[in-house]
Amino acid sequence: MMRVKYVILSLFILAITSLQAQKTTRVNAIKANDYGVIYSLPKTLFEITLLVKKSTYLRGDFYPYAKGYLGLENPITENSVRYTLEDVSVVNKGIADKNSSFMVEFRARSYEPFVYLREDGVIVTVNAEPEPEISSPMVAPAGENSSVNPRRFLSQETLMAGSTAKQAELVARQIFDLRRSRTDILTGEAESMPPDGNAYKVVMDEIDMQEKALTELFEGRIESEYFLRSYTVIPDENEMERSVIARFSEKLGPLDADNLAGEPLYLTLRNKTPKVALQLSERDLNRLKDKFKQGLVYNIPGKGDLTLEFRNRPVKSMEVDVVQYGSQDVLTKKMFENMKQPIKVLFYPELGAIKQIIQ
Repeated sequence: MMRVKYVILSLFILAITSLQAQKTTRVNAIKANDYGVIYSLPKTLFEITLLVKKSTYLRGDFYPYAKGYLGLENPITENSVRYTLEDVSVVNKGIADKNSSFMVEFRARSYEPFVYLREDGVIVTVNAEPEPEISSPMVAPAGENSSVNPRRFLSQETLMAGSTAKQAELVARQIFDLRRSRTDILTGEAESMPPDGNAYKVVMDEIDMQEKALTELFEGRIESEYFLRSYTVIPDENEMERSVIARFSEKLGPLDADNLAGEPLYLTLRNKTPKVALQLSERDLNRLKDKFKQGLVYNIPGKGDLTLEFRNRPVKSMEVDVVQYGSQDVLTKKMFENMKQPIKVLFYPELGAIKQIIQ
């Protein structure tokens, strides 16, 4: 086996772009490439996605008269925007570690061996078709926006009123009339009752819609929308203690980690698989090196405890696989020399760990 050298990448990266699922490519081990395929193993990359709600508060035209005419105690008195952090997801995407790139060599003319690689060179399978990628990404729900213009329900008298106060008075009367009509229908005292259940629903829905739209002229309305913002973090082999990965502001929403206008979102990552220091003789060390010169190298990820904290409380706590906390091992070259039944190997692409061996 041959280790391929690459320029060292930064071990800690913050970004606001979300990683997309990568395509895979089949690479055949043929005479032209000396029956060898170069591949990379990944290192852990966490994609942290924030679900953010943007609420837009809009005051009504008649807000000064909300309490006097309708008894509303807390109408919206000024237009404003507020952001809230609704949820957080953490997904291990994995990124090619060019310092863990190798060549797997097959026996010449034994059969037609092949390897599937991601676009970034990370190994996916050996002598097997890739399995469909199953993922459940966070999805932003639909927001709530008023699509009804309340002024379409105003009477001609209201529209021609000479002052805002008079308009407010007339609209308040209209609201009370709608409430009275609803009560009359519910009690069966209306002069013209809906003839059947469907007509009843249509009439009541129309009354509710008009009352809500006209009331918003006094109490105001709140429109909401949701969106996602992602950050990526690549840890090194050390633990992370309350590292600021992003910031969040009620007025500005999600921000970069260095933008002090927001409150910090902290990430803590603790290693649950401490490495054991081996005291090897020079002979054993050489044997270990020789072992990694042949065959197929794979990752054995370690375990970590990950916590995301905002405003002094945890918003996400979970156990995670961390390649950087683990080790590596190798499948011997002899395993791939069976000409009648080629061995098949399936990997977890985001980890570089073996998922299944089929013989």
